[in-house]
Amino acid sequence: MIPRSTVKAIPGRNKIVPQTLVRLALLSVSDKTGIADFARRLAERGVVLVSTGGTAERLREAGLEVRGVADVTGAPEILDGRVKTLHPKIHGGILARRERPEDMATLAREGIEAFDLVVANLYPFERTIEAGAGFAQAVENIDIGGPAMIRAAAKNHESVLVVVDPADYDAVIEAIDAGAAPPALRRRLALTAFARTSAYDAAITTWLQSAAGSGDEPAPRHLRLAGERSMALRYGENPHQKAALYTLGAPRPGVAGARQLQGKPLSYNNLQDADAAFELVAEFDGPSCAIIKHTNPCGVASAATLALAHERALAADPVSAFGGVVAFNTEIDGATARALTDIFTEVVIAPAASEEARAVIATKPALRLLTTGGLPERTAGGMVYRSIAGGLLAQERDAGTIGAEGLTTVTRREPDEAELESLLFAWKVCKHVRSNAIVVASGTATLGVGCGQTSRVDAVTAALRRMKGRIGGPIEDRREGRIDESRPGAPVLASDAFFPFADGLNQAAEAGVRAVIQPGGSIKDAEVIAAADAADVAMVFTGRRHFRH
Repeated sequence: MIPRSTVKAIPGRNKIVPQTLVRLALLSVSDKTGIADFARRLAERGVVLVSTGGTAERLREAGLEVRGVADVTGAPEILDGRVKTLHPKIHGGILARRERPEDMATLAREGIEAFDLVVANLYPFERTIEAGAGFAQAVENIDIGGPAMIRAAAKNHESVLVVVDPADYDAVIEAIDAGAAPPALRRRLALTAFARTSAYDAAITTWLQSAAGSGDEPAPRHLRLAGERSMALRYGENPHQKAALYTLGAPRPGVAGARQLQGKPLSYNNLQDADAAFELVAEFDGPSCAIIKHTNPCGVASAATLALAHERALAADPVSAFGGVVAFNTEIDGATARALTDIFTEVVIAPAASEEARAVIATKPALRLLTTGGLPERTAGGMVYRSIAGGLLAQERDAGTIGAEGLTTVTRREPDEAELESLLFAWKVCKHVRSNAIVVASGTATLGVGCGQTSRVDAVTAALRRMKGRIGGPIEDRREGRIDESRPGAPVLASDAFFPFADGLNQAAEAGVRAVIQPGGSIKDAEVIAAADAADVAMVFTGRRHFRH
């Protein structure tokens, strides 16, 4: 048995103090970061170390004296290590309430030693499934004994310190040196422990739901989400709101997992805008650029080069682009980077950036540059979530796509090849605009975006008001007074939902719009089609709506 106290010298101090806070520690970790150094510091303070197989081996290699769990329990590890710490001499020593004489009498009668510290982290289940492991390998990486020890220690945190994160090692050493662990520290460690086991169970649940399929059920009966804080933010949407970024462990390339190469710390609004921009630009195959302000696009374009795509996206609305977020769907090159630095931009996000581009962007040290390493799969499913008072809304990601073969021409005139390309481009953009949404485009560049309006005709008005240049002819670049002859002048229009009346269609036709793409499905469809025919406007139905609230 371990004596109730040990007398020891505290390194760095000139006095001998009794150390009674931690006498016996149980260490069993999968993530062995810093464990040998931490265990050495414990041993220097007179703490007796008990450990499981791999951890014990690591500590012995570091020259430390360690008792094996089997030496404590008198029972060997069995079932290939599936059972090693599930034993009364382990859990009794963790769960015994020190203030209850009957509990301590039980320990004495059964020859059980009381643990004062449990250091444990779990099999790397999340990393295993992220690496694409098969079902059997994933199952073997579901930890059983680890969560049981952690939960037991966290439950009995008034008597037992529990550590699941190497970042807390120093705090425990400081408490030992002080001779006391304040209740606030004990509760914080317990909270961290329960949060970790909860996140672990959530990851297993989510994986198993995905592996098993949901059958006929549109959503799982029980939803478990677990996030790890990856970034504390200065504030939320406004300075009086606290905020942080949490990652959910999903492998989808995007903002949450992006690498920040330079610039000021990211804000809550920066992250929202960058996510909206990157998800939008990932819709396109060729070099493309999206410029976002307040989660809505003010300019989007695809072109033969990334620099030209950026130029055309910027030309769509250079006023709104000031202070915006810019996203690209391919590596940023030097020419594009030089153009980026001509206008104040908050954030730039792309799969990668060349060395030349990084050097150019570095001349603007406040500009945040994010790289994601890849693009999200546009047809990938998965769930997206939004909180409401007292609950959480969950829906499948709007991963729907449509090609020319999925369109139905409903007017006498069919769109020509150039109009069809422009319609499909505008439709992809419209999917990422807040409803009510209207996108006017020419070729593969937006001319005007009407977003978040309370009526569709107001959205049409807003989009047409932003439309640049001379309708029906070449597009004027207002920044330099140049004429870009490469873009067709006749604009097309996309609507995220049907036209409830013909007024919006008539307004667009009067402004020179030559083709329209919309879902259809209104009781006034016949009236809208007739108005399009009267104006010689080609119109196609998608049969699919893209509301974005």
